[in-house]
Amino acid sequence: MLIRRLMATTLPAALLMGSVTSTALAEPMYGRNWSTYGLPGGIDTPTAETLPDGTLGATVSWSDYGRRSSVVFQAFPRLTTVLRYSRVDGINDYRNDGYISDRSFDLRFQVLDEQGWRPAVAVGLQDFMGTGVYSGEYIVATKTVTPSVRVSAGIGWGTLAGKPRTIDARDEGGTPNVDDWFRGDAKPFASVSWQVNDKLSLVAEYSNETYQTFYSDRSEPAQQGDEEPGSNLNLAAYYQLGRNYQVGLYTIGGETFGAQFTVALNPREATYPSGLEKAPAPVRPRPAPSADPEGWSGQWAQDPTAQPAIQTALGDAMAKEGQVLESMALTGNRAEVRIRNQRYINQSEAIGRTARLMTRALPPSVETLVITSTADGVPTSSVTLRRSDVERLENTEAGQIAAASVLSDAPASAPGLVRSPETYPRFQWALKPYVDLGIFSAEDGLTHEVGAEARASYEIAPGLILTGALRQRAFGDISQRGPGIPGQRGEHYTAEEYLADPSLETTPEGLPRVRSDTRMYTGNSDPVIPELTLAWYAKPTPTVYTRVTTGLLERAYGGVSGEVLWKPVNSPLAFGAEINRVKKRDFDQLFDFRDYEVTMGHVSAYYEFADGFTAQLDVGKYLAGDKGATLTLTREFANGWRIGAYATKTDLSAEEFGEGSFDKGVTLSIPLGWATGQPSRERVTTTLRSLSRDGGAQLNVNGRLYDRVRDSHSVKLYEGWGRFWR
Repeated sequence: MLIRRLMATTLPAALLMGSVTSTALAEPMYGRNWSTYGLPGGIDTPTAETLPDGTLGATVSWSDYGRRSSVVFQAFPRLTTVLRYSRVDGINDYRNDGYISDRSFDLRFQVLDEQGWRPAVAVGLQDFMGTGVYSGEYIVATKTVTPSVRVSAGIGWGTLAGKPRTIDARDEGGTPNVDDWFRGDAKPFASVSWQVNDKLSLVAEYSNETYQTFYSDRSEPAQQGDEEPGSNLNLAAYYQLGRNYQVGLYTIGGETFGAQFTVALNPREATYPSGLEKAPAPVRPRPAPSADPEGWSGQWAQDPTAQPAIQTALGDAMAKEGQVLESMALTGNRAEVRIRNQRYINQSEAIGRTARLMTRALPPSVETLVITSTADGVPTSSVTLRRSDVERLENTEAGQIAAASVLSDAPASAPGLVRSPETYPRFQWALKPYVDLGIFSAEDGLTHEVGAEARASYEIAPGLILTGALRQRAFGDISQRGPGIPGQRGEHYTAEEYLADPSLETTPEGLPRVRSDTRMYTGNSDPVIPELTLAWYAKPTPTVYTRVTTGLLERAYGGVSGEVLWKPVNSPLAFGAEINRVKKRDFDQLFDFRDYEVTMGHVSAYYEFADGFTAQLDVGKYLAGDKGATLTLTREFANGWRIGAYATKTDLSAEEFGEGSFDKGVTLSIPLGWATGQPSRERVTTTLRSLSRDGGAQLNVNGRLYDRVRDSHSVKLYEGWGRFWR
């Protein structure tokens, strides 16, 4: 009891504080094999191993005892997290097909690393926020005996001790079952792994898991069956395929066999670490004053034809580097350029290449270089450099030019700015394939839809942008259907039933269906319009940004969205507010609307920590009219990878919200350039959430200000400053 209380009160704080303050290890104990639960481990038992910081991986495991699909993220050097979707055979949860789909979440924290005679030690919480099919806790130690042999031993509770907790099928899940932590009988487990060579490894483990089945008819807690493996000994062989893939075969108790496949990616291990972009133009040193006395005198600035010619030449050179020269102000000794970065994921690389080109295009008398970044036609920051520093520091570390530069808030306008010809109006379009994936669906597993999307934007003037998209489905197994029938898991109203009965657009608890009927917006065989908007971005003061967007804001809602953001360029702190008046779109995603409409919005606070971490807190009213808060923590790597997690709690009770108790999920955004090596600002972005519920639902409007602005502000800019000379 004492252990349970101590861990329940101190573990969350230890996870946060220990992870933030942990330092890099000289020889960290990285996992060699992946368990069926998607973590570094034995076969079914855990170890104290970790993964390289930032690793994102996925494991699919199959045996007669169940199927598990896991997504793992090494959030900190010592903290490993797993989101798991399992199909557990033998459970009849008010259905007759003999299995249940379960979602679970794990945390593992390495308390001690391996040093000398001391083993690595970890504490873990397994399936601690669900109905508890795999619920258990453990303390485990791992020691490297020889370079190829590691031994792990630990003590486990719950399912790890062969004592699965009683599953209450009436429980909505989604909340920590703290009262069960480190409670009940505990039993030992152990494993030995042998790295035969750089490809093959063998594992033997002693496990107390019983793999018992459960039965429930929803009216009472589940009952345990009597299925057990014939032995406590499990064996496995794992084979590494290249750097990122692993396959495994294992046996549970010598009677049941299984297989698994794992893929692991690390943001720091790109296919093309240095990129494949062309080298930038070199800095051009100025001639001596005696060699070009007229250029050094500054008298050329009196010539009305000088700036247009210089601006055209510089704009053409920047276009080859993927930059747009929006405007320019030029005097005898100072030049300011306002640029739009269309190619590089790090804004510092765009600024560095622009600085090089300015040394080649400007007359010798120009000493002060001001490079102002813009987003959606609005200036976001200015970097001021001395040209002599650019010439002097070209072949030095980027930190030196960073120290010699000044970053400041950019005013909305500046004296003498001349807009480059043909910058506005500007029309762009693209035709690309799209893929929609349904992940962690309890009823369908992995689903998909493939088609073509045409997207276009028309920039009428600086900050005024018309955007639209048109999609045509080609094939897939995501179909249109109504929301789930209360009390009948896996059963849904048909689309025809949902359309014919207006009363179904409200849940039995009286909550409007703002997201639980999301599948009604899928499966369209005719063209759909996911977005058609007119947006206006402005900057009333040097630190305040605004946005107004109107039209078809997303596939389910149309209306008006307004936002204001306060974000000083050198501050890690920002505040914002957003208000939206929206109406629900018809399911054909064209121009008709349904009856439901709502005014909703929130106030937000943002804070950028070191090492790429950003926290965001939103407090306000959500689409269903409920009120509460959303906390989001995101980690971004220097190469553009973003991985985050969020949780929303509103004034709805767990019963009113439904299964899951509150909204939560994981966000992932990977820049295309990481995989291809070619510079690009394009991203592949997805949100992994186990359920689409009506509580805590946000509007998915594009173009929100914070992510647009922060790329060129101090924390984000200087974390990628190493690419200034790239």
